[in-house]
Order: sequence, then C-alpha cells, then structure tokens
Amino acid sequence: MRSTAFIVLFSTASAALIERQPGGGWWDESWNGPRGGDGCPQFQHVAVFSVDGLHASDIDRWLSLKPSSNISMMLEHGYRYTGAYTTFPSDSFPGSVAQFTGANPRTTGVWYDDIWDRSFYPVSSGCKGPIGAEVEYDETIDYNLNKLFSGGINASNLPERLINGQCQEIYPHQRIRVNTAWEVAVAAGKKTAYTDKHPSYDIMRGPSDTGLTTGYFPEINADIGDGKSYTVNVTECMKYDSLHVAAWLDWLDGNVLDNSEGSLGGTVPALFGGNFQSVSVGQKTAGYVKGSLNFTSPLQSAVEFVDASLGAVVNKLQAKNLYDQTLIVVCSKHGQAPIDPTLFNEVAPDNFTKEIGVNTTFITFDDVALVFLENHGDLATAVANLNAHKTDLHIDQIIYGQQQIDLGYGDPTKDPAVPDIIVLPTLGTIYTTSKSKIAEHGGGSDDDRHIACFAHNPLLTKKTFDGRVNTTQVAPTILQVLGLNAGALQGVDAEGTQVLPGFGGPYQGW
Repeated sequence: MRSTAFIVLFSTASAALIERQPGGGWWDESWNGPRGGDGCPQFQHVAVFSVDGLHASDIDRWLSLKPSSNISMMLEHGYRYTGAYTTFPSDSFPGSVAQFTGANPRTTGVWYDDIWDRSFYPVSSGCKGPIGAEVEYDETIDYNLNKLFSGGINASNLPERLINGQCQEIYPHQRIRVNTAWEVAVAAGKKTAYTDKHPSYDIMRGPSDTGLTTGYFPEINADIGDGKSYTVNVTECMKYDSLHVAAWLDWLDGNVLDNSEGSLGGTVPALFGGNFQSVSVGQKTAGYVKGSLNFTSPLQSAVEFVDASLGAVVNKLQAKNLYDQTLIVVCSKHGQAPIDPTLFNEVAPDNFTKEIGVNTTFITFDDVALVFLENHGDLATAVANLNAHKTDLHIDQIIYGQQQIDLGYGDPTKDPAVPDIIVLPTLGTIYTTSKSKIAEHGGGSDDDRHIACFAHNPLLTKKTFDGRVNTTQVAPTILQVLGLNAGALQGVDAEGTQVLPGFGGPYQGW
C-alpha cells in the first residue's frame, strides 16, 4: 500500500466574500482559479468521496480533537456545508444514487437495496405467476458472495421484469429511472471511475449502462474466516477500505487495479470517487462514549484512517500536478442513529408484522419500516393498528396517504416502487433482533440524515455555509464545475435541483 502519512499543506485564509449573482446562482467572487463562460469556478477533475455514517457533528468533534488534521486543513481552503442532509430513506443505495442523479427516490425509483416492487417478478420466475417481488441488490446477487472478488453480478440471481413483452433479468443500473452524472461525463468524452462495497453498485452506470469507464467492486461481505466479513470490526473494515484508497491512487496514474471492470488507458478520470465504510462500522460496533458523546477508540481509529486516506489522495494529486485542477467533494451518503448510546433500543420485526394486523407482501426494516401491503385497501386498518401499538413498537411517525404524497415520497397507488406506509420509530430504535450492532441507518432522524459535507481545492477561500442543502445538489455541482450542462440530468430537471452554494451559475433552475 502507498503511504497514508498525514500532511501539512495550508495556511489560514480569510472568509470568502459571497455575493448574490443575477439570475439566482451563488458563486465565490474570491475564486482565483479558472472560470467557465458563466463566470463559475471550473475544474478538470472532480473526486467525490462518501464517508458513510459521518455526521456534521462528527466534523466538529474531529476538528476539536485534531485541529491540525488533514480534514481541518482541507477546510482552510474549502466550503463546509454545516446544514447538509442526505435523502430519505437514508440507506446507502438511494444515498449514492441521489449524489449522482440530483434526485430523490420518488424520481429515481431507488428506495433501498432490499425492498419490494409491484412491477417486478421473482428471481428465476420467467415473469410468470403473481406480479410483485423483492428487489435485492446487495451481496446476494454476486456469483460468489464469500469471495472478495466475487465474480461480479450473476444474472440468474436478479429479479425479473417484462420489458416490451420480453422477460428480462434486471441489473441494478436498469432499475434507475433517470441518468447519472457519470453518463453525462462519459457522453462528453470524459473518463470516469467508481468503487463501492458490492458489485451491485453497477447502478452508477445508469440506464444506458455506459456511465463508468471503470468500476472496482470488491465484496465487503466476503468471508474473512469463521463466517465473519470485513464489517465485523473497524480493524478489518480499514483493510477493506484500503482497497478503495489504492484504487483512487492508481486512477491518478491512469491505471486500474486487478479485478477492475474496464480500463482507463492511461488517462486520469475527470470524475472519480467511492466510499469509506470504516466509520459506519465503527458507529455500529462501538459508537460514541456515553455522556460526552466523544468517539470511542475504535470509532476514532476509523476517522483517523479516513483523514489519513484523504491526505494520501491530496499527496498524489500534488505529485501528479493535478491538485489545483481538482475539486474534492466529501459528502456522506448517510448518517447513523443513534449518536447517544443511551437511546439505543431494539424491536423485533416479527412483533411489528404481527401488530400491523393485515397481510403484507414485504417490509423493509432498519431504523425505519417501509411497509408494502398485500391489499392497499387495508391501509386504514393497518394504520389504526399501528397507532394502537405506537408505544410498544416505539413508533414516532406513521406516514401514509395524502401526507406521504405531500411530503414528496410519491403515491403507492401510482408508483410500484413506493411503499404503502412509512414508519419512523423513535430516535434510537432499530427494528432488528441483531446483537452485533448498536446503531443503524435508513431512517429520517437528524442522526440518520444530518451529514458531513465539504468541498476542497487549494484555490478556494475558506467559507462555511450554514443553510440547509441536500446531497442531491452534489450531482449538478459536479457537472457545473466540469463545464458540462447540469440540466442534462433528468433528475435535476424533474426536481429543479440547484448546485451547491459557492458554485452556482446565473440561471434559475432548468
């Protein structure tokens, strides 16, 4: 592995002067690097990294603990978005999709990595029998989920759907309803590269199947011995995450690691990225100190690893004379709940299923419950039963009907991917019987969704934006700063998603 030594790079800079621009965009007037024709900052490369689980508050903890860290110094020449929220549900799959489409699940159709869809047929069914099936895009679709390099996606493990009258196995990239920033970049002649925890992150290729020049997808749930995976603890997960870091460093040489899909042909990708899992594993297995909410030792080790890894990327960019030309965006796909360990509570999924009192086809459980009814006509009965058991099921909110539509989650009577009922438990409650974790994500609390997000380049002037922003805004920002048309993203067009503050152009939506 390459060195991941800490770096000392920057001097303190004054706050940026931000002015409102004609037509509704925001950009930084102090920017002294290249600009596009609309005056906005321009870059040759964009790197997007998700530190899965990292909260906005974790950045504050880290800055207090390590004021001379890489992240601290990156923020000296960066924009920090202290009011950044990921999409709901706060699962990795829709969270990743949001950052590269500019859209929420109601638009993308991607709600979770394991969920029901009324328009699919079960695996190996030949599209025969009752319509409606579990759509599971995780390690279970690999050729061999026990191996680190699992052979990729086995089509015989995929759910099916009728397309133009023909029964087809549906790959993850075929499920997504809108295009991705990866596809727009490739269509413009640029190279792209991405790495994540399962081959199912093929979804980043987008509907055209062309979005990734290269993909690198080692299986995080591979068997490392005694039936355990890399998620068993932080130490093992850092070994796994080191593969992602190695891929990023190789891409900056225009190369790819063994077991990659595709080739860069010696060209450094214009758009690349991936994720870290170590912080998420640290939160689930060790968490925060009771009372102080400081990092436990394993969780601190995970953050230290991420910090050092970002330093390694910066070092490599400097060595390749690409640093000034590259925008680094660090934005978590999801948070983790609860931060306060005293709030942790478990409810057995079987208890939930029993108390709902009507037949269900499927329920996705984490620190959320996404309920698909066998008969939508049972909605009122199901909701009444859940309300009657709010206390013992630790339910905070039950979202359904017109409220669900008004909140932007879609209409289950019109969209086969939308659940009939969304249940948000009280903060800290997880619907599980697992004894191996003390936190989870997927829900709608601030602990789930209020995430770490910042952008860095050595030519940026330090600025903190404390207003509400959403991770969907990453996608149009990527294209904007690469000099591409952010409006080419169908999700951006559908939802009117704006670029992140500091990078906006003189236009009002698309």
